[in-house]
Amino acid sequence: MKEQDYQKRISDDLTKQGYFVMNLIKTNKNGIPDLLALKFDEPPLFIECKTLKGKLSEIQKFRLNELTDRGFNCYVSYGMELKKWKINS
Repeated sequence: MKEQDYQKRISDDLTKQGYFVMNLIKTNKNGIPDLLALKFDEPPLFIECKTLKGKLSEIQKFRLNELTDRGFNCYVSYGMELKKWKINS
């Protein structure tokens, strides 16, 4: 399965849970996670999607650390499983 297929499945699943999900295709920050999920009265979720064999680039790790350091909840998915990102993972 392609990374974009996982993105769609995760996006659809979060939408069913009541989140408003945006695919962050082109931003002014390289390495920003693929998805941003918003839900009223809950902190936003940043999600980087990878295939089962995918690997994070150094800039992606940097952005995940930067966002986490600022108090945001960040996740990395390998397939459909979401794992919470911890600084310097």
